Amino acid sequence: MKIIKVIGLFLILVLPVQLLANSMSLLQQRERFSQAEKSLKVGKSSKFLKQANAIKDYPLYPYLQYQWLQKNLNETKKVEVFLKSYGDTRYGNMLGKKWQLRLASQQRWTAFMRHYKPTKDAKLQCHFFWGKYKLGDKTEALLGAKKLWVVGRSQPSACDNLFKALKKSKYFTNELVWQRFSAALENKKDKLAKYIKNSMSSKDRKSASLWLKVHANPMMVRDVKKVKQQNPQSGLIFSHGVMRLIRKDYDKAIEVWNARKAVFNIDEVTANKVKSKLGMKLALNRDPRAYDYLDRATKLDEKAQEWRVRAALRNFNWQGVIKSIGQLSQALQASEKWQYWKARALDETQHGVPAHIIFTKLSVNRSFYGYLSADKLKTKYQLADRPVVVSKEMLDKLKQTSDFRVFSELLAVDKEREARQQWWYSVKKLSKADILIASKYAEELGWRQISIFTIAKAKYWDDVSLRFPVDYEDAVYKNALRQKLSPAVVFGLIRRESVFSKNAQSHVGARGLMQIMPATGRQIAKQFKEKLRNKNRLLNPSLNIRYGTFYYKQLLNQFNGHYALAAAAYNAGPHRVNHWLPEAGWLPADIWVETIPFNETRGYVAAVMTYSLIYQQLINKGGLAMADLMHDVSHQY
Repeated sequence: MKIIKVIGLFLILVLPVQLLANSMSLLQQRERFSQAEKSLKVGKSSKFLKQANAIKDYPLYPYLQYQWLQKNLNETKKVEVFLKSYGDTRYGNMLGKKWQLRLASQQRWTAFMRHYKPTKDAKLQCHFFWGKYKLGDKTEALLGAKKLWVVGRSQPSACDNLFKALKKSKYFTNELVWQRFSAALENKKDKLAKYIKNSMSSKDRKSASLWLKVHANPMMVRDVKKVKQQNPQSGLIFSHGVMRLIRKDYDKAIEVWNARKAVFNIDEVTANKVKSKLGMKLALNRDPRAYDYLDRATKLDEKAQEWRVRAALRNFNWQGVIKSIGQLSQALQASEKWQYWKARALDETQHGVPAHIIFTKLSVNRSFYGYLSADKLKTKYQLADRPVVVSKEMLDKLKQTSDFRVFSELLAVDKEREARQQWWYSVKKLSKADILIASKYAEELGWRQISIFTIAKAKYWDDVSLRFPVDYEDAVYKNALRQKLSPAVVFGLIRRESVFSKNAQSHVGARGLMQIMPATGRQIAKQFKEKLRNKNRLLNPSLNIRYGTFYYKQLLNQFNGHYALAAAAYNAGPHRVNHWLPEAGWLPADIWVETIPFNETRGYVAAVMTYSLIYQQLINKGGLAMADLMHDVSHQY
């Protein structure tokens, strides 16, 4: 009878908590979550644990537990239980890394190995291989240490013991030391190179000292007495000096390389690096010698091979274009870009039929080269719109997955930054089909930028309405009219600059929909007789679009109504565009864009021109063609 009473008492105490948890509404769970966070913030652990345990079925329970456990890693059993239950969640991964570091600090290597997951984190990698070493697997540990050693940067202090063991082993060779020394200088880590030099023999230190001097003063490679064939490193020192000299005076670099390269023992890989860089420098500086130099060079890297084509384009050397495209990899030859230029070259060399076939194939594409090809054929631009169709059931199924339930609850409790991190963690685990569903979910939430970036993860480009939203219409139309611009061009600029994220901020400080730099914003404000006291005012969509359209129109006027030049100036600055203009005569705009030396600006101009024509079709405004946006480029702007 007493036993029954005890059991009954236990049920009376326990069942209400379970029933409470099961019957609690989502709103009540959110309230309990908020209360638990407040208790944690003020350090009331006992109260926090009680509150958290009352909502174990709530999607954000692992988040609560993570917040407490990361501060209480001494609670070994609780950590182990959490990792066993939630190890495959974002919070499990985050706590797992912190737990691994703690185990390593305590030298609990067996437990560390049990929890270790492959990672790119050098600190954890070093702990892993040191753990292997301590547990007796020394060969694997030292081979792993070699890979971590030969990098052109400093490694974390967690690697110190591992590297000490490596230096005492048979795997630590003179060649290995020189590899890291060379990598450090290539990576401009002079201090690391000097540190490595101190561990060399006295003979090697002399060579390393010379290498460091040449690195600091590459003009030394011209002096036969200072850099002469004296040891196995001389060829590398000479080549490194030439590579450094290219930046300062590429004419001198070519002269020295051609005059002295035969004196040194230079391996083929190093020689090809120098030749590629010399040829690239000539091409990037629009030097007319670039094509001939690159054409004579053998085994160029992929970038230099592409610039060989561009150098031929700049010289109107159409036979050279065809020949150089034929020397690209099969994958590059088949790309839309180089197919277009092959067709252009065939057309210019009186091979109209094969050119027409390629242009016809490309003209159905919604792309820069597709629209250029359509212009060649005088045919309509294609939207190629194939929207992703997602049913309500498919969306609901995605939303009910554990990862996305966490995401939606983070949004519900006003933790948007945390929700965004959870979003990308969740998307990373999805199949291509489910990524498409997720992109529609983001679109449903009004997350324009996220929906566009998400669908890009699936490499699906044909849902035009998703990828090219028409937002902030009133401000765009009003300011386009004020500045006498096509609204399609303004939409194209916004799509490329910020992907319609009004709070967008670049790493250099540009802000808002049209990514205006604060200094530029202040200049524009003065012209409007306004004051921009706070740079965050640029995040205001109306003000940002007003300033951005005004600035673009200024650039358009500066470059005589040339949309492509104005777009290049918007991205890279008008001073650079002036420098990139032909020194004499003219260039077709497609060649000028293709030979812009900055990869980012080249892609930027192509995107803005293309997006403008896409938006023109979407909003049915204006009659611009690619030929209007990109007429011939003259030296007289």
